[in-house]
Amino acid sequence: MNFEQLIQQIETVHIETQKIAIQQVNSFLTIRNILIGFYIVEYEQNGLDRADYGANTVKLIAQRLKHIKGLSVAQLYRFRDLYNTYPQIFSAVLIKLEGTTMISENIFSTLSRKFDLVKENELSFEPELLLTRLSFSHFVELLNAENPLKRSFYEVQAIKNNWSARELGRAMDTMLFERIGLSKNKEQVLKNFKTDTVFSVDEVVKNPYFLEFIGLEEEYTYSETQLETAIINHLQDFLTELGRGFCFEARQKRITFDNKHLKIDLVFYHRILKCHVLIDLKIGAFDHADAGQMNVYLNYFRKNEMTEGDNPPVGIILCANKNEALVEYATTGLTNEIFVSKYQIQLPSKEVLETFIKNELKNNS
Repeated sequence: MNFEQLIQQIETVHIETQKIAIQQVNSFLTIRNILIGFYIVEYEQNGLDRADYGANTVKLIAQRLKHIKGLSVAQLYRFRDLYNTYPQIFSAVLIKLEGTTMISENIFSTLSRKFDLVKENELSFEPELLLTRLSFSHFVELLNAENPLKRSFYEVQAIKNNWSARELGRAMDTMLFERIGLSKNKEQVLKNFKTDTVFSVDEVVKNPYFLEFIGLEEEYTYSETQLETAIINHLQDFLTELGRGFCFEARQKRITFDNKHLKIDLVFYHRILKCHVLIDLKIGAFDHADAGQMNVYLNYFRKNEMTEGDNPPVGIILCANKNEALVEYATTGLTNEIFVSKYQIQLPSKEVLETFIKNELKNNS
């Protein structure tokens, strides 16, 4: 072995052991999520005080566990779906966790007898292989399949071809299953889809689900340019210093729909208006798509973040380009005239925000 071979061997060992470590963490992320799903379903079916909480059980769980990242209402429903959809994987989880404090001996024996009756899917791989080879992000995509046959097809192809969750999502979005079903030359359709994508450690490590599970913070990825970074940095301080009731709540607030992650630049809670104020900064001219995206943010907050006594959230879009500084207030759904007039008094005027943007552009040009 010469020196170059030694270097190559060390690099290979490093990369391969990284892959194994990541696969282990991914497996336990899926285990955690399917266990949470199991406990939610068990409580909904057999909880002694479930009548007191009724249909709000999942929402109340999310509120009580706000200190744990990744346990939003939408995610908890997804964990429940994972448990209901993959009982064969849950049986593999039971075997893996036998003797641990997560599942008592009584529960283990009862569930073992129950899942002995679950018929394994003959059109897919063994549960242990699904658990070790597919990440939770893969399962998020697979839960979108309308029927077991379609889901089995994508399970097999994802494992055989070592697809990333992104590749799996692309296959499903382009209706690979349906196209193969309609084609006379099925092998050619599959061959045409295949890519040369290889396992990327970076892609997995940057996965938001993965980061939440292992307790790492996401890096701010909002700064497409230094200008955008500077404006957001100063805007946070600027609004807080206005002294009009702005309470800073979050920066780069991530909201998730399946495997799609969106980020809101700044989130404040306004203690006088009793509502969230969402701020999105765009480098460039205002576009109708910006309003559409803000509307998604507002609808999400209305459904998942509002609590009793809150008013509907307000969105502000700041568009910063060299030619024009445009401030767009997104007030969709604010039909209460009293509230509209009140927020116009309490929030910074468009002129104040435009002046701020123009000054930032001037200082960073």
